[in-house]
Amino acid sequence: MPTMEPYRIKVVEPIPITTRAHRERALAAAGYNPFNLAATDVTIDLLSDSGTGALSAEQQAAGLRGDETYAGARSYYRFRDVVQDLTGYPHAYPVHQGRAAERILFTALLKPGQVSVSNTHFDTTRANVEILGGHAVDLPCRAAKDLDDDAPFKGDIDLEALEAILAGPRDVAIVLLTITNNGGGGQPVSMANIKAAGEIARRHGVPFFLDAARFAENAWLVTQREPGYAHHTPRQVAEEAFSLADGCVASLKKDAIVHMGGLLAIRDPELAAKCELLLIATEGFRTYGGLAGRDLEMLAQGLLEVTDPEYLRARADATAYVADLARAAGVDSVRPTGVHAVYLNAGRLLPHLPPSRFPGFALATELYLAGGIRCAELGSLYLGELDDAGELVRPAPYELVRLAIPRRVYTQSHLEYVGETLAEIAKDPERVPGYRLTHVPKLLRHFNCRLEPAV
Repeated sequence: MPTMEPYRIKVVEPIPITTRAHRERALAAAGYNPFNLAATDVTIDLLSDSGTGALSAEQQAAGLRGDETYAGARSYYRFRDVVQDLTGYPHAYPVHQGRAAERILFTALLKPGQVSVSNTHFDTTRANVEILGGHAVDLPCRAAKDLDDDAPFKGDIDLEALEAILAGPRDVAIVLLTITNNGGGGQPVSMANIKAAGEIARRHGVPFFLDAARFAENAWLVTQREPGYAHHTPRQVAEEAFSLADGCVASLKKDAIVHMGGLLAIRDPELAAKCELLLIATEGFRTYGGLAGRDLEMLAQGLLEVTDPEYLRARADATAYVADLARAAGVDSVRPTGVHAVYLNAGRLLPHLPPSRFPGFALATELYLAGGIRCAELGSLYLGELDDAGELVRPAPYELVRLAIPRRVYTQSHLEYVGETLAEIAKDPERVPGYRLTHVPKLLRHFNCRLEPAV
């Protein structure tokens, strides 16, 4: 059972309660792609934890103080001061969301044919690399390959592989370490790994950046799992992590607990100047970056709130509770459980479905049909290699379903409903059908593809 949430509810929003017949019609009209569903057709939305959190009273109050001056607004300087105090980076630029920060940074650093190295690039990060003609190379640690391994830091980058690629013939433009490692099952990265990776990158003269969308959640897990950090606060761990890198990109829709906003922060003044010009040309003036003053105020307040240990403890406990409910229902998940999401092992639950019939997607679809629960597949539909006809050529290493838990949104009873729905599916998993693609976009296909049951 999770600990009591460290907040009380002041505003409520009705959620849709639908029938299975309604959901069947809605999903068919959406081409069986959960991204195409209307929110009014979803009861529990675990598709993403990005921009889906609940604002605090202090964030709402801060938003009312927003200064909407075009250039040099008071709200920008509050945002800048909070970011600089947290990260130590002298150049801090707001952007509308994390993928904008990635695009600007990669445009400034990456030439066609060059390589970006990461523990795991997430989907939009990889797309931004590839759009510029670069190559995204993932170097997850060995423990990450075993879903059942309880190793505490399965989000680490493989340091031997990093040393080898930087010493080799490939032209590496950037090392980008994602904390926590979303594409790797939401697993944390240890401080020892951050420090070692930074030292390797600097020895080879390669910029070392953090993708810090979930920096506070990573810091919390460090305090719980890494020797020598038990008596550190999450804020202290986060500050140390930022000090080990040359800068960061971040979607602040995660650990700033806001609905829109991102960050690009840089130590080097020459790189910062280049990025600033790109930002002004594509996002807005450097003091607003595509955001309203009220957004900047809420971002600043959220960055102060997110490292509160009581908030982080309750969030981690709630996610662990969902994982416990799933396992009690007979549905395994990636171990150990992270903070922002539970990654269900759909391949193990649905062995009757080959990767070509997308078992991860099939489980995600069944969760919606059975209970109105929307979530995301991280398996062969998302990561596999397809031919031009949409047939699977190379499957993903795992067939996972991500249940991303929004911040400060759902109560224990909502989470129990998710567990009960999973338990019903697990009673007779062989009745879950596979799916085949009917429309395959060339880029980021999981956002826009369409499918149908393969019966």
